[in-house]
Amino acid sequence: QVQLVESGGGLVQPGGSLRLSCAASEPFLSFNTMNWFRQAPGNQREWVATITRSLTTFYTDDVKGRFTISTDNANTIYLQMINLKPEDTAVYYCRALRGTMEYWGKGTLVTVAS
Repeated sequence: QVQLVESGGGLVQPGGSLRLSCAASEPFLSFNTMNWFRQAPGNQREWVATITRSLTTFYTDDVKGRFTISTDNANTIYLQMINLKPEDTAVYYCRALRGTMEYWGKGTLVTVAS
């Protein structure tokens, strides 16, 4: 069973930065894509960013220019977040896709507040 472990969340002031990590129990290249999602209190989980095996990246419009998804090409992906806003407050989840199978981490909480 694939395991994904997120880390790096915390409390940050508006305008600040954080880098989230997602460590997988299997190599990054064994997945078709890896993704970040987030879920704010009272909201549905929403897609944030994707990185493919070919290192192509995609972002939701809300985070373009502020968030960057990357990988170490081993077993970890990252989400570098700058210029954070209070509306970025959410639990951030990592997801990996392999064929029709999807795997989720348990999430890491990001709180943006002064």
